[in-house]
Amino acid sequence: MYTAWVNTSERLIESTRELLWERGYVGTSPKAIQQRAGAGQGSMYHHFAGKHELALTAIRRTADDMRARAEEQLSAPGTALERLTAYLLRERDVLKGCPIGRLTQDPDVMADPVLRAPVDETFVWLRGRLADILAEGRDRGELDAALDPAGTASAVVAVLQGGYVLARAADSAELFHTAVTGVLALLSSRTTP
Repeated sequence: MYTAWVNTSERLIESTRELLWERGYVGTSPKAIQQRAGAGQGSMYHHFAGKHELALTAIRRTADDMRARAEEQLSAPGTALERLTAYLLRERDVLKGCPIGRLTQDPDVMADPVLRAPVDETFVWLRGRLADILAEGRDRGELDAALDPAGTASAVVAVLQGGYVLARAADSAELFHTAVTGVLALLSSRTTP
């Protein structure tokens, strides 16, 4: 009985995560969630007060997963540039876009401070984490002493998110990879000899 409870709850959360990524908040109806999860209406409302609570749980889970995946590369051994390169070049489902970044284009998520909070927190964390790595690289002499870690971190995140947009617009992952390799070339040119 307990296992079934956990499985249903997990299926609801995972289904909501997928639907939010594919359709956004408005397009993610309780019925669509239930159908994808293979759960009935009673099961959904047994585990969650409603769509808003389930969406918030799903967004938080997606944000936590995104941070954990990023941290794998960002905390690995190597120079600052090697870790940033590993993060930027890791495998992604580029044409689906960033599951957190796409939520910034969802007016219902952005209008709701509760749903928006984990999205904002994730980007604040990412910019901060990248800035820390860039500062570390600058302080170790791996990157140019004039490098502005905070500004550069924001630029890296903007290129990453913009790369998703370009790729989706052209239906070509190549544009994402071009943007990422472009920012890496800029960072490499800021390394000290």
